[in-house]
Amino acid sequence: MNDLRFLRQRRSVPSRLLGEPGPDAAQLQAMLAEAVRVPDHGKLAPWRFLAIRGDARQALGEALARRSRERDPSAAESGVEKDRQRFLHAPLIITVIAHTTPGHKVPVSEQLLSGGAVCFALLQAAQALGFGAQWLTGWAAYDPVVCRHLGLADNESVLGFIHIGTPAEAAPERQRPDPAALLSEWTP
Repeated sequence: MNDLRFLRQRRSVPSRLLGEPGPDAAQLQAMLAEAVRVPDHGKLAPWRFLAIRGDARQALGEALARRSRERDPSAAESGVEKDRQRFLHAPLIITVIAHTTPGHKVPVSEQLLSGGAVCFALLQAAQALGFGAQWLTGWAAYDPVVCRHLGLADNESVLGFIHIGTPAEAAPERQRPDPAALLSEWTP
């Protein structure tokens, strides 16, 4: 059971607490190589990655602020500013994009679950290399204008923005559900 300690230590570090340094190119490739080792029925690899870093983070924030105003012209300036700053904390954001194959014998729902597993595996890989990470979505992940701005095709969707960087402080533990209370036995 000692091998479970690493999993037990997994925490999401809030993106606002993530800063430099971020992973270098070799570390990023190592994380992605581990992230793709998830169940993938049909060997479809129904996901891809989009890195957002450097000045691209500010450009995306400006696009989100504009889109926020388009969506709600009466939006509070504080909310618009939050959208503008959304991607400026962590030095690297890996966007995990679902690239599904409808009509395949592997249902789209299983393809999406595989992509969710990629998101989680990427969180674990970042932590294994000493980084903090947080999996976020928010309205921008589901907005068709933002998705087009990011270059997504019609059969693609954002599964998560994985913010990765060096934690400014340790993420606190939070209350977790009791697994015994969630388990039941099926009997015929």
